[in-house]
Amino acid sequence: MDPQTRAALDGYQAGALRWLAGGVIAVVLGVLLGVATVAVVSSSGQRYPAVGLVVVALVFVGLVAIAAGAGALLRTVRWRRALQRTVWQYGRLRIAGPAIIAFEPAGYDELDPDDEPVRLKLLSTAVWRTRAVQALDGAEVRAAPVGDRQWVITADGLETVYGAGVVTRSR
Repeated sequence: MDPQTRAALDGYQAGALRWLAGGVIAVVLGVLLGVATVAVVSSSGQRYPAVGLVVVALVFVGLVAIAAGAGALLRTVRWRRALQRTVWQYGRLRIAGPAIIAFEPAGYDELDPDDEPVRLKLLSTAVWRTRAVQALDGAEVRAAPVGDRQWVITADGLETVYGAGVVTRSR
């Protein structure tokens, strides 16, 4: 695996680990806050009505972040394995909508009716990731299939990969 691919996957994995660690911290804080509140209420008898809501929110948000981080870690492992078996394709990226993109492989001829770009939809709907990909409109990128209906995209200078699913055209 080339160093750029390794660095891009490492960047994606670092983000996944941040989500996972943040979720674990939120759950632990929620549990500790709940235990501390019960201890204070038991000893003093004073009530803290908003603390229960904060505890539930911390635990819930933490569990969601843990799920997001674990999912991203699994994607990283799957993508790393797939990229060891395939070769990057070079081409141009076109933006067709907020999260819809088209990858035009090298040699693509838009005047040829039989030549179709690879139409993709970003897997992530995070605003910052969508904007980062939109900034690549018309740029030279590298893309590779990592499954039956999934591709990853990166470009020189990016420190991550972006996942996208194949969009089927209805006719």
